[in-house]
Amino acid sequence: MLTLSKYKVVLVFLALYATSLTFTSRENNVLPFHSAPHRLTSVYLGNRTCRWTPPKYDMDDDINFHKTLVAGYPSGDKRLTFLQLEGISGYSAKDEWDFYYHGITNHPFIKANYPHHEGIWGWEQEADQVILVVRNIRRIMVEYHDILWDIDFALTYDVSRENSGNLYRERPPLEDFVVWRDNHVLNEINWYGWFIDYWMEGGLMRDMFTNKITTPEHWNMIMRPEARDREDMTYDLIVGNDTIVTPSYDPHCPDDISGGCEPIQIISAERLLMNETGPQENRKIAETLVGKNGFENLIDEDAWECIWEELIINKRGVKTFLDREGISERDYYFSEEMLEKMLEELDRLITKYSLPEWNHKHQAENLVDLLSEHYISIEEELNEVSSGRRRLKYDDFLGPETRKKRTKKMKDKHLYW
Repeated sequence: MLTLSKYKVVLVFLALYATSLTFTSRENNVLPFHSAPHRLTSVYLGNRTCRWTPPKYDMDDDINFHKTLVAGYPSGDKRLTFLQLEGISGYSAKDEWDFYYHGITNHPFIKANYPHHEGIWGWEQEADQVILVVRNIRRIMVEYHDILWDIDFALTYDVSRENSGNLYRERPPLEDFVVWRDNHVLNEINWYGWFIDYWMEGGLMRDMFTNKITTPEHWNMIMRPEARDREDMTYDLIVGNDTIVTPSYDPHCPDDISGGCEPIQIISAERLLMNETGPQENRKIAETLVGKNGFENLIDEDAWECIWEELIINKRGVKTFLDREGISERDYYFSEEMLEKMLEELDRLITKYSLPEWNHKHQAENLVDLLSEHYISIEEELNEVSSGRRRLKYDDFLGPETRKKRTKKMKDKHLYW
């Protein structure tokens, strides 16, 4: 039975549960699994061609899978990654919240927002390796809000499910985004970098606002941002800026992931979508399964690029953020202050993972390469905004009453700190 305090935690974490409802299909584009008779994978037709088929959703308990955790900051990017895993293997993914609510099953791919406050370690000890999905911090803030808007900032499991049919249909109104942005984004920029640090450092406990190594006591507080005001759990107040802290790790790491919490591969959400780089990024995903228990019958390697093309170009399978209609992602704006803080956080991460102690890890080299690309694009946008070449539409004329009304709605539904 859930206590009141645990129930409050569940309510706050549930808002992103709907991202796990992956089976909202594109109209006339998905065959039921049993339409591909006697096959567990998509079909290789020879000459690098294929026919995509849906994965098996009900898993047998007798397969000894080497299981993959697909971790990423809340957004739709993890979906695009595990769809590739599903297409190549024929087996389906399950969300961290599905495990939490419906029990442990033998699904080999696990989607997770943890340790972000939208996630929960719901898969117990089912994971064996980690893939970290990284997306441009500016773009990911937009998609994070879009998903929350899709499900009407739901706080309960039932409401999330009721609104799951709205996922990935359209872009929210700009004025709704602006209000959410002003309430959340400056904090979330810290969460973004902290999230990357958590996985890269194998679960090392840090404070997301100072980036300092912290204590288990403080860690347990900041993992529940809805429980108290931010001012009541600052690093200085709980730990002390001059305190020498012995490094400690999240109790889940490394014991609850057999291969440890550090990612074996980093996947770029942007590169996965591009014609020039998508097939190679998909190959990186596929190679994480090669030679692993339970995946002896992967679709032929010559079909990997075809699977990517079916899912990304031809948009087979379930809906993703690629299906959103309406205004473009570029139409959502950020203030100079926000863009500057994004650059500061990216600079911190780039500097950190360029240090000599990280040189022997290909994951760090890959991460620095990606974040450097992101830095350049955000710097260009900041120059446009600061020079006046790009006007922040709703910042200028979104009236105080409208802001007050929309802010109240978000406070009533999904607001921490």
